Amino acid sequence: MKDSVVIEGLVAPYAQALLSIAKDGNLTDRFGQDCSVLTELLASSGELTKLLENPIIEPDIKKNVMRQIAGEQLHPTMLNFVLLLVDRARIAFLDRVCERYQELLRELNQTVLAEVTSAVELSDSQKDSIRQKVAEMTGANSVDLNTALDSDLLGGVIIKVGSQVIDASLRGQLRRISIQLGSAAAR
Repeated sequence: MKDSVVIEGLVAPYAQALLSIAKDGNLTDRFGQDCSVLTELLASSGELTKLLENPIIEPDIKKNVMRQIAGEQLHPTMLNFVLLLVDRARIAFLDRVCERYQELLRELNQTVLAEVTSAVELSDSQKDSIRQKVAEMTGANSVDLNTALDSDLLGGVIIKVGSQVIDASLRGQLRRISIQLGSAAAR
């Protein structure tokens, strides 16, 4: 818990600064896309993450690697920001800075993030339906979906928006029926 507070204290100012730069240059959405690229890149390459987190590796090596891997995909200002994180020895927090930037961008755009877990891949129409229902529930202008598969679910979906969880899974429905039957039998 203490570590997460310290990390948030390190991450938040960088994410705020990035948002400020993005607003000034009318690049908020572009930087959001760049953050997605960086997050996916880090998630898909454990070797890259280890290299960036290793304090023994020289900053110039880290910068060259980031230029080679992401330089073409990122806006030049975003690339400079990443290189600044290397210079300040904060590059190990890049994924968290990007996540925090995405949160700030969603707040700015009045967008909510819905984390949807399902047993099978959702179709586009199912995703659109979930977006619509979550938007109605929250009053948000738009909804970003983060989908995940869970083979333990028998069917249906579990939707998490902030601290609110909507369990529309078959297991959740069976659990509610069991509770209702148990309370009816107790009467």
